Amino acid sequence: MVHNMIGLKKKKRVIPGFGISMGITMTFLSLIVLIPMVSIVITSSKMDITQFLQIITDPRIVAGFRVSLISALIAALINCAFGVLIAWVLVRYDFPMKRVVDGIIELPFALPTAVAGIALTALYSNNGWIGGFFAQFGIAISYTQTGIILAMIFVGIPFVVRSIQPVLEKLDPKYEEAASILGAGRGTIFFRVIFPEIMPAMLTGFGLAFARAVGEYGSVIFIAGNTPFKTEIVPLLIMSQLEQFNYEAATAIALVMLIISFAILFFINSIQVYASKFSKG
Repeated sequence: MVHNMIGLKKKKRVIPGFGISMGITMTFLSLIVLIPMVSIVITSSKMDITQFLQIITDPRIVAGFRVSLISALIAALINCAFGVLIAWVLVRYDFPMKRVVDGIIELPFALPTAVAGIALTALYSNNGWIGGFFAQFGIAISYTQTGIILAMIFVGIPFVVRSIQPVLEKLDPKYEEAASILGAGRGTIFFRVIFPEIMPAMLTGFGLAFARAVGEYGSVIFIAGNTPFKTEIVPLLIMSQLEQFNYEAATAIALVMLIISFAILFFINSIQVYASKFSKG
């Protein structure tokens, strides 16, 4: 009987060799994630607080943070709205070439960011197919903050769609039918039945899209124009400091970005946990 109980305890382990697996996992995460982050903190700690504040409060650096964060926020919010719509169409409707459209959603994952940046710049410049049309009305897209937002939307939309799509697939349409029978309108059904279910997934997609947009370089650098105080993004400022061998300034800017990223992820996860509990309640 004792041997049977020992056997049952051993069977409860899902992963064989848990200790070795956990050791490999922690080593991999340390080499890829933790050690590079710690190195940023250690390098920044070599500067005194006055030097650090002088770097990050430079008007050009502050303008870069403002451009990156505001553009990323707008792009992530737009992606949330259109991501829900795209996921809804892909899940609830059947139409010709549906698999092709579903595959196109992941194109920003596979396409090199530099190629995307060149393509967007050519398309939305004043001489491009789409940019030329808007240029007739005095609206410029490329080399403006609008172009930056557009590029960030391009790289972020798959995160929102792929986060919401599985939730919609598991959502039983019978709940919507029951609400409709009880007299609820389409708007009420969406906001009272569907939205609470997809909200945690949407917040996850929002956080991922926002984080990707803030750190995006390749697809944004070409369409931004890189005008100081107007269209310079933070990754470009870091690269500029590295090219000048000013490693202290580059590390200081990177540390601020790291802190902002942690704060955003913590905030998004807190809201996600709350929304998940609210939807269950």
